[in-house]
Amino acid sequence: MRKILEGLSRFQCVAFPEARELFARLASGQNPEALFLTCSDSRIVPELITQTKPGDLFICRNAGNIAPAWGETTGGVSATIEYAVMALGVRDIIVCGHSDCGAMKALLDPGPLARMPTVALWLRHAECARFVVEENYAHLGAQERLAMLIEQNVVAQLANLGTHPSVASKLHKGELGLHGWVYDIATGAVKAYDRTSGQFLPL
Repeated sequence: MRKILEGLSRFQCVAFPEARELFARLASGQNPEALFLTCSDSRIVPELITQTKPGDLFICRNAGNIAPAWGETTGGVSATIEYAVMALGVRDIIVCGHSDCGAMKALLDPGPLARMPTVALWLRHAECARFVVEENYAHLGAQERLAMLIEQNVVAQLANLGTHPSVASKLHKGELGLHGWVYDIATGAVKAYDRTSGQFLPL
């Protein structure tokens, strides 16, 4: 906790004064460019990865960067999606998965989830991705299957986003773009989903 409090002190004494004008503008409202939906993993820092400033991204984080299909559950993720699209008018939604994802590891090896029933229930929203990998990539080694599952989960969540009425309407009018990314923690590389080829390509 001491490290966190020391960081807060540096923010208040150094970082905030240097960006005082920016925060003064943001104090009366926000106009983010995109909704960035990513994992809660502590190693993922959206503003660092995208080099954006406060106010640029509307961020939603949860275990496994999951966007439940509309109607499956009423909760914070669905509300965040709807608010970002309808109230804030974001032009893009980015679903960003990442390497070494603990949620995806748990899908491949669900044993530890016996002690975490809430996590197990949440990860059912990624079952589509797990089934795709199980049925089509069982021949791959453990690390390759994990990498494939991370990618397929991003694809599955993009499909789930399209079931939300607010998203579907904006997509139909060409007022919203959906993007799937996978961030590699070790190298900083980002791959983006290419709908034409069905592959993740370097961004």
